[in-house]
Amino acid sequence: MNDRLTVQTDDGSFDCYVARPTAAIAPVIVVIQEIFGVNAGIRSIADAYAAKGYIAVCPDLFWRTQPGVDMSESNEGDWAKGFALYGAYDFDKGPRDIAATVAAARTMPGASGKVGVTGYCLGGLLTFLTAARADADAFVAYYGGGTEKYVAEGVNIRRPLLMHLAGDDEYIGKDAQATIRAALRDNQHVEIHTYPGRNHAFARPGGNHYDAADATLANRRTDAFFKQHLT
Repeated sequence: MNDRLTVQTDDGSFDCYVARPTAAIAPVIVVIQEIFGVNAGIRSIADAYAAKGYIAVCPDLFWRTQPGVDMSESNEGDWAKGFALYGAYDFDKGPRDIAATVAAARTMPGASGKVGVTGYCLGGLLTFLTAARADADAFVAYYGGGTEKYVAEGVNIRRPLLMHLAGDDEYIGKDAQATIRAALRDNQHVEIHTYPGRNHAFARPGGNHYDAADATLANRRTDAFFKQHLT
């Protein structure tokens, strides 16, 4: 079952796509978008979490610039628009929007009170920043582009964080990955897995670089992680 959640902030309000399980009470997973908005791919991930027994909430994080963005990587023009939205994005307000979503999710009807956060690409970076700046019960970041620029904030992470990195990521090079690993290696709350030979977005359903075997492996690790910390 799908519905909507409206989140109020000091700057205004934004909507979230919500996918619900059959269970009356369930933990919540906040699913953070890529540069293409809350599109079919992100909604399918939310629906998959609902099928696993979670309430999945996808906040519209481009709401300040253009509410309701829903684009596709198969459209060349959508790439340009997505990168333009990314370039204009406020990485201070974004994690605050996610923190507001987490707070709203804790008390939404049917929620158990436990909330996890996961995100892909832009959403992976925002998941990392939210782990460093705000609070939820667990975080999973898939190939967060630009994480190396903010990785010094990792000292502030005090909740479990699982990170998935693509070994041949065209947006997160090997030097950037080494920087991320070096900065976070002493933080006992952080677990990092690398998938050799994989490109950026290898876990996106229907994506150009989707790899079924490693996407399945990464998602299996994510499922076990969320089960441990949210149920």
